[in-house]
Amino acid sequence: QVQLVESGGGSVQAGGSVRLACAASARTYRTDVMSWFRQGPGKEREFVAAVSKDGASTFYSDSVEGRSTISRDHALNSIYLEMNNLKPEDTAVYLCAAGSLAWRLQFARSQNEYDYWGQGTQVTVSV
Repeated sequence: QVQLVESGGGSVQAGGSVRLACAASARTYRTDVMSWFRQGPGKEREFVAAVSKDGASTFYSDSVEGRSTISRDHALNSIYLEMNNLKPEDTAVYLCAAGSLAWRLQFARSQNEYDYWGQGTQVTVSV
């Protein structure tokens, strides 16, 4: 069983930045693809970004593309999400997920493809 632990959330003013981290307790084939999802108040969970096994490829949702960067550090079994120009609509619990899914956007966006989930870290963006 792999545990995922997120950190780095907090309260930020609109236009600011945040860097989230997710540390996996182990590296297995089920942590080949790692991603970020988020769930805002009263909203369904949605895909944010994903990074491939080798860290060379990424996917982003339309809502964050261009102002966000996902990356991974294999030595630390960790991934990161840096988000800039934050907006109030970015307010959400951000969750880390890991799985052995094939590297395609249609799969990366699907919550059902992931084997492990973290508890989440809250990001609150105020005007």
